[in-house]
Amino acid sequence: MADLISIFFNESIWSSVVVTATFFLLPTLGEIYAERSGILNLGNEGMIISSAAGSYAMAVLTNNIFVGLLFGMLLGGFLASIHATVSITFNRNQIVSGIGLTILGIGLSGFLGRDVIGKSFPKLEDISLPFLSDLPFVGSVFFDHNIIVYLSYLLVPVLWFILFKTRIGILIRTVGENPSAAYNQGVNVRLIRFLCVVFGGTLAGLAGAYLSLGWLGFWSEGMTNGRGWIIIALAVVALWNPLGAVFGAYLFGYFDVSQFSFQQIGIPLIFPGGIPTAILKMLPSLFTIFFLALWAMILSRQRVKGILGSPTALAVPFEE
Repeated sequence: MADLISIFFNESIWSSVVVTATFFLLPTLGEIYAERSGILNLGNEGMIISSAAGSYAMAVLTNNIFVGLLFGMLLGGFLASIHATVSITFNRNQIVSGIGLTILGIGLSGFLGRDVIGKSFPKLEDISLPFLSDLPFVGSVFFDHNIIVYLSYLLVPVLWFILFKTRIGILIRTVGENPSAAYNQGVNVRLIRFLCVVFGGTLAGLAGAYLSLGWLGFWSEGMTNGRGWIIIALAVVALWNPLGAVFGAYLFGYFDVSQFSFQQIGIPLIFPGGIPTAILKMLPSLFTIFFLALWAMILSRQRVKGILGSPTALAVPFEE
Protein backbone atom coordinates (compact mmCIF):
# COMPACT_ATOMS: atom_id res chain seq x y z
CA MET A 1 0.00 0.00 0.00
CA ALA A 2 2.82 2.39 0.85
CA ASP A 3 4.36 1.71 -2.55
CA LEU A 4 1.08 2.53 -4.30
CA ILE A 5 0.75 5.81 -2.40
CA SER A 6 4.33 6.80 -3.18
CA ILE A 7 3.74 6.15 -6.89
CA PHE A 8 0.49 8.11 -6.96
CA PHE A 9 2.04 11.19 -5.34
CA ASN A 10 5.37 11.04 -7.16
CA GLU A 11 6.08 14.43 -8.78
CA SER A 12 8.36 12.95 -11.42
CA ILE A 13 5.70 10.46 -12.52
CA TRP A 14 2.99 13.10 -12.75
CA SER A 15 5.27 15.43 -14.67
CA SER A 16 5.84 12.62 -17.17
CA VAL A 17 2.09 12.01 -17.27
CA VAL A 18 1.55 15.60 -18.39
CA VAL A 19 4.13 15.18 -21.14
CA THR A 20 2.57 11.92 -22.32
CA ALA A 21 -1.02 13.12 -21.99
CA THR A 22 -0.29 16.07 -24.27
CA PHE A 23 0.40 13.60 -27.07
CA PHE A 24 -3.03 12.00 -26.55
CA LEU A 25 -4.86 15.27 -25.93
CA LEU A 26 -3.98 17.14 -29.13
CA PRO A 27 -5.36 14.65 -31.68
CA THR A 28 -8.33 13.86 -29.43
CA LEU A 29 -9.38 17.51 -29.55
CA GLY A 30 -9.14 17.40 -33.33
CA GLU A 31 -11.07 14.13 -33.56
CA ILE A 32 -13.82 15.60 -31.38
CA TYR A 33 -14.30 18.46 -33.84
CA ALA A 34 -14.31 16.09 -36.81
CA GLU A 35 -16.83 13.73 -35.19
CA ARG A 36 -18.99 16.59 -33.93
CA SER A 37 -19.36 17.62 -37.57
CA GLY A 38 -20.35 14.06 -38.51
CA ILE A 39 -17.08 12.66 -39.88
CA LEU A 40 -15.27 9.67 -38.37
CA ASN A 41 -11.54 9.69 -39.03
CA LEU A 42 -9.71 6.41 -38.42
CA GLY A 43 -6.55 7.82 -39.95
CA ASN A 44 -5.06 9.36 -36.81
CA GLU A 45 -2.34 6.73 -36.52
CA GLY A 46 -1.19 7.42 -40.08
CA MET A 47 -1.31 11.20 -39.73
CA ILE A 48 0.56 11.17 -36.43
CA ILE A 49 3.37 8.82 -37.43
CA SER A 50 3.96 10.44 -40.84
CA SER A 51 4.02 13.90 -39.24
CA ALA A 52 6.47 12.64 -36.61
CA ALA A 53 8.81 11.50 -39.37
CA GLY A 54 8.26 14.49 -41.64
CA SER A 55 8.67 17.12 -38.94
CA TYR A 56 11.86 15.53 -37.63
CA ALA A 57 13.31 15.23 -41.13
CA MET A 58 12.43 18.85 -41.92
CA ALA A 59 13.91 20.08 -38.64
CA VAL A 60 17.17 18.24 -39.37
CA LEU A 61 17.20 19.50 -42.98
CA THR A 62 16.60 23.16 -42.10
CA ASN A 63 18.25 23.07 -38.66
CA ASN A 64 15.13 24.82 -37.36
CA ILE A 65 12.80 23.04 -34.98
CA PHE A 66 9.90 25.42 -35.60
CA VAL A 67 10.01 24.79 -39.34
CA GLY A 68 9.78 21.11 -38.47
CA LEU A 69 6.77 21.69 -36.22
CA LEU A 70 5.02 23.73 -38.90
CA PHE A 71 5.71 21.08 -41.52
CA GLY A 72 4.24 18.40 -39.27
CA MET A 73 1.04 20.39 -38.83
CA LEU A 74 0.75 21.08 -42.57
CA LEU A 75 1.38 17.44 -43.41
CA GLY A 76 -1.30 16.31 -40.96
CA GLY A 77 -3.76 18.80 -42.43
CA PHE A 78 -2.93 17.71 -45.98
CA LEU A 79 -3.44 14.02 -45.21
CA ALA A 80 -6.72 14.83 -43.47
CA SER A 81 -7.83 16.72 -46.58
CA ILE A 82 -7.44 13.47 -48.55
CA HIS A 83 -9.81 11.75 -46.14
CA ALA A 84 -12.17 14.73 -46.32
CA THR A 85 -12.19 14.69 -50.10
CA VAL A 86 -12.93 10.98 -50.27
CA SER A 87 -15.55 10.87 -47.50
CA ILE A 88 -17.19 14.29 -47.91
CA THR A 89 -16.75 15.39 -51.51
CA PHE A 90 -17.23 11.92 -53.01
CA ASN A 91 -19.38 10.48 -50.19
CA ARG A 92 -17.34 7.29 -49.89
CA ASN A 93 -17.17 5.02 -46.85
CA GLN A 94 -15.51 6.91 -44.00
CA ILE A 95 -14.18 3.79 -42.28
CA VAL A 96 -12.49 2.47 -45.41
CA SER A 97 -11.07 5.91 -46.19
CA GLY A 98 -9.70 6.34 -42.66
CA ILE A 99 -8.04 2.93 -42.60
CA GLY A 100 -6.56 3.64 -46.02
CA LEU A 101 -5.20 6.93 -44.68
CA THR A 102 -3.49 5.10 -41.83
CA ILE A 103 -1.87 2.65 -44.24
CA LEU A 104 -0.74 5.56 -46.42
CA GLY A 105 0.64 7.46 -43.42
CA ILE A 106 2.61 4.50 -42.10
CA GLY A 107 4.20 3.95 -45.51
CA LEU A 108 4.89 7.66 -45.92
CA SER A 109 6.59 7.80 -42.52
CA GLY A 110 9.12 5.19 -43.62
CA PHE A 111 9.90 7.24 -46.72
CA LEU A 112 10.17 10.61 -44.97
CA GLY A 113 12.21 9.34 -42.03
CA ARG A 114 14.58 6.96 -43.80
CA ASP A 115 17.50 9.42 -43.83
CA VAL A 116 17.17 10.67 -40.24
CA ILE A 117 17.05 7.38 -38.35
CA GLY A 118 19.76 7.57 -35.72
CA LYS A 119 20.41 11.29 -36.32
CA SER A 120 20.20 13.49 -33.24
CA PHE A 121 18.49 16.85 -33.03
CA PRO A 122 17.85 18.91 -29.88
CA LYS A 123 14.21 18.73 -28.86
CA LEU A 124 12.11 21.64 -27.65
CA GLU A 125 13.45 23.16 -24.46
CA ASP A 126 11.35 23.23 -21.31
CA ILE A 127 10.26 26.65 -20.10
CA SER A 128 9.72 27.22 -16.39
CA LEU A 129 6.89 29.71 -15.90
CA PRO A 130 7.81 32.40 -13.35
CA PHE A 131 6.14 32.02 -9.95
CA LEU A 132 3.92 29.14 -11.13
CA SER A 133 6.81 26.71 -11.45
CA ASP A 134 7.78 27.47 -7.84
CA LEU A 135 4.50 26.17 -6.44
CA PRO A 136 4.91 22.94 -4.44
CA PHE A 137 4.05 19.80 -6.43
CA VAL A 138 1.80 21.61 -8.94
CA GLY A 139 4.65 23.80 -10.19
CA SER A 140 7.01 21.00 -11.14
CA VAL A 141 4.17 18.88 -12.53
CA PHE A 142 2.37 21.42 -14.74
CA PHE A 143 4.57 24.46 -15.25
CA ASP A 144 8.00 23.18 -16.27
CA HIS A 145 7.40 21.94 -19.83
CA ASN A 146 7.83 22.96 -23.45
CA ILE A 147 5.62 25.35 -25.37
CA ILE A 148 3.41 22.66 -26.93
CA VAL A 149 2.35 21.41 -23.50
CA TYR A 150 1.36 24.94 -22.56
CA LEU A 151 -0.48 25.27 -25.87
CA SER A 152 -2.54 22.20 -24.97
CA TYR A 153 -3.58 23.91 -21.73
CA LEU A 154 -4.87 26.84 -23.78
CA LEU A 155 -6.54 24.82 -26.52
CA VAL A 156 -8.89 22.93 -24.21
CA PRO A 157 -10.93 25.91 -22.88
CA VAL A 158 -10.73 27.78 -26.20
CA LEU A 159 -12.03 24.84 -28.24
CA TRP A 160 -14.71 24.13 -25.64
CA PHE A 161 -15.88 27.75 -25.77
CA ILE A 162 -15.97 27.77 -29.58
CA LEU A 163 -17.87 24.47 -29.75
CA PHE A 164 -20.52 25.26 -27.14
CA LYS A 165 -20.72 29.05 -26.82
CA THR A 166 -20.37 30.45 -30.34
CA ARG A 167 -22.37 30.41 -33.58
CA ILE A 168 -19.56 28.50 -35.28
CA GLY A 169 -19.88 25.77 -32.66
CA ILE A 170 -23.65 25.62 -33.14
CA LEU A 171 -23.15 25.13 -36.88
CA ILE A 172 -20.58 22.37 -36.30
CA ARG A 173 -22.86 20.50 -33.92
CA THR A 174 -25.89 21.01 -36.16
CA VAL A 175 -24.26 19.49 -39.25
CA GLY A 176 -23.25 16.55 -37.08
CA GLU A 177 -26.73 16.03 -35.69
CA ASN A 178 -29.06 17.01 -38.53
CA PRO A 179 -27.19 17.96 -41.71
CA SER A 180 -30.35 18.05 -43.82
CA ALA A 181 -31.94 20.66 -41.57
CA ALA A 182 -28.74 22.69 -41.60
CA TYR A 183 -28.59 22.48 -45.40
CA ASN A 184 -32.19 23.66 -45.70
CA GLN A 185 -31.24 26.71 -43.64
CA GLY A 186 -28.51 27.59 -46.12
CA VAL A 187 -25.56 26.09 -44.22
CA ASN A 188 -22.71 24.71 -46.34
CA VAL A 189 -22.58 21.29 -44.68
CA ARG A 190 -19.73 19.92 -46.77
CA LEU A 191 -17.51 22.95 -46.18
CA ILE A 192 -17.95 22.88 -42.41
CA ARG A 193 -17.24 19.16 -42.28
CA PHE A 194 -14.22 19.55 -44.55
CA LEU A 195 -12.73 22.30 -42.39
CA CYS A 196 -13.31 20.33 -39.17
CA VAL A 197 -11.58 17.25 -40.59
CA VAL A 198 -8.60 19.31 -41.79
CA PHE A 199 -8.43 21.03 -38.40
CA GLY A 200 -8.39 17.63 -36.72
CA GLY A 201 -5.61 16.50 -39.04
CA THR A 202 -3.60 19.61 -38.21
CA LEU A 203 -3.76 18.80 -34.50
CA ALA A 204 -2.84 15.18 -35.22
CA GLY A 205 0.12 16.50 -37.20
CA LEU A 206 1.11 18.69 -34.28
CA ALA A 207 0.92 15.63 -32.02
CA GLY A 208 3.25 13.76 -34.36
CA ALA A 209 5.69 16.65 -34.45
CA TYR A 210 5.49 16.86 -30.66
CA LEU A 211 6.26 13.15 -30.40
CA SER A 212 9.55 13.37 -32.28
CA LEU A 213 10.62 16.96 -31.55
CA GLY A 214 9.08 17.80 -28.19
CA TRP A 215 8.74 14.55 -26.27
CA LEU A 216 11.16 11.82 -27.38
CA GLY A 217 13.65 13.85 -29.39
CA PHE A 218 14.35 11.28 -32.12
CA TRP A 219 12.73 9.38 -34.98
CA SER A 220 12.41 5.62 -35.41
CA GLU A 221 9.95 3.61 -37.46
CA GLY A 222 6.82 2.53 -35.60
CA MET A 223 7.54 4.87 -32.69
CA THR A 224 3.83 5.56 -32.09
CA ASN A 225 3.34 1.91 -31.05
CA GLY A 226 -0.26 2.08 -32.26
CA ARG A 227 -1.17 4.89 -29.87
CA GLY A 228 -3.00 6.70 -32.67
CA TRP A 229 -5.79 4.12 -32.58
CA ILE A 230 -6.56 5.02 -28.97
CA ILE A 231 -7.66 8.49 -30.09
CA ILE A 232 -10.98 7.11 -31.34
CA ALA A 233 -11.72 5.65 -27.91
CA LEU A 234 -10.64 8.86 -26.19
CA ALA A 235 -13.17 10.88 -28.19
CA VAL A 236 -15.87 8.57 -26.83
CA VAL A 237 -14.47 8.74 -23.29
CA ALA A 238 -14.57 12.53 -23.60
CA LEU A 239 -18.26 12.47 -24.59
CA TRP A 240 -17.19 14.51 -27.63
CA ASN A 241 -16.37 17.39 -25.30
CA PRO A 242 -12.93 19.11 -25.17
CA LEU A 243 -13.11 19.25 -21.37
CA GLY A 244 -13.75 15.52 -21.21
CA ALA A 245 -10.73 14.96 -23.44
CA VAL A 246 -8.51 16.09 -20.57
CA PHE A 247 -9.75 13.25 -18.37
CA GLY A 248 -9.24 10.59 -21.02
CA ALA A 249 -5.85 11.84 -22.17
CA TYR A 250 -4.44 12.11 -18.65
CA LEU A 251 -5.86 8.74 -17.66
CA PHE A 252 -4.18 7.02 -20.60
CA GLY A 253 -1.06 9.08 -19.99
CA TYR A 254 -0.96 7.79 -16.43
CA PHE A 255 -1.31 4.19 -17.62
CA ASP A 256 1.46 4.74 -20.14
CA VAL A 257 3.91 6.26 -17.67
CA SER A 258 3.25 4.39 -14.44
CA GLN A 259 3.49 0.85 -15.84
CA PHE A 260 7.22 0.73 -15.15
CA SER A 261 6.69 1.75 -11.53
CA PHE A 262 3.86 -0.73 -11.00
CA GLN A 263 6.10 -3.44 -12.41
CA GLN A 264 8.12 -3.33 -9.21
CA ILE A 265 5.09 -3.86 -6.96
CA GLY A 266 4.27 -7.42 -6.04
CA ILE A 267 0.78 -8.81 -5.50
CA PRO A 268 0.75 -11.59 -2.88
CA LEU A 269 -0.21 -15.04 -4.20
CA ILE A 270 -0.52 -13.75 -7.78
CA PHE A 271 2.60 -11.78 -8.76
CA PRO A 272 4.82 -11.76 -5.65
CA GLY A 273 7.87 -10.83 -7.72
CA GLY A 274 6.23 -7.87 -9.43
CA ILE A 275 3.53 -7.39 -12.06
CA PRO A 276 4.70 -8.63 -15.51
CA THR A 277 5.39 -5.94 -18.09
CA ALA A 278 3.11 -7.61 -20.64
CA ILE A 279 0.10 -7.24 -18.35
CA LEU A 280 0.86 -3.60 -17.63
CA LYS A 281 1.21 -2.83 -21.33
CA MET A 282 -2.23 -4.35 -21.91
CA LEU A 283 -3.92 -2.05 -19.38
CA PRO A 284 -4.70 0.87 -21.76
CA SER A 285 -6.17 -1.47 -24.37
CA LEU A 286 -8.12 -3.44 -21.77
CA PHE A 287 -9.48 -0.21 -20.36
CA THR A 288 -10.51 0.88 -23.86
CA ILE A 289 -12.40 -2.36 -24.49
CA PHE A 290 -14.03 -2.24 -21.06
CA PHE A 291 -15.12 1.37 -21.40
CA LEU A 292 -16.53 0.96 -24.92
CA ALA A 293 -18.46 -2.14 -23.84
CA LEU A 294 -19.79 -0.29 -20.80
CA TRP A 295 -20.68 2.65 -23.00
CA ALA A 296 -22.64 0.43 -25.38
CA MET A 297 -24.63 -0.92 -22.43
CA ILE A 298 -25.38 2.58 -21.16
CA LEU A 299 -26.48 3.81 -24.57
CA SER A 300 -28.79 0.83 -24.95
CA ARG A 301 -31.09 2.76 -22.63
CA GLN A 302 -33.04 5.02 -24.95
CA ARG A 303 -33.51 7.84 -22.45
CA VAL A 304 -29.78 8.51 -22.14
CA LYS A 305 -28.92 7.91 -25.79
CA GLY A 306 -29.93 11.39 -26.88
CA ILE A 307 -28.02 13.03 -24.04
CA LEU A 308 -24.76 11.09 -23.98
CA GLY A 309 -24.71 9.42 -27.39
CA SER A 310 -22.50 10.19 -30.35
CA PRO A 311 -23.51 12.81 -32.93
CA THR A 312 -26.56 11.44 -34.74
CA ALA A 313 -25.12 11.79 -38.24
CA LEU A 314 -21.64 10.49 -37.37
CA ALA A 315 -20.19 8.44 -40.25
CA VAL A 316 -23.41 8.91 -42.26
CA PRO A 317 -22.81 10.27 -45.80
CA PHE A 318 -24.65 13.51 -46.52
CA GLU A 319 -26.88 13.59 -49.57
CA GLU A 320 -28.17 16.97 -50.67
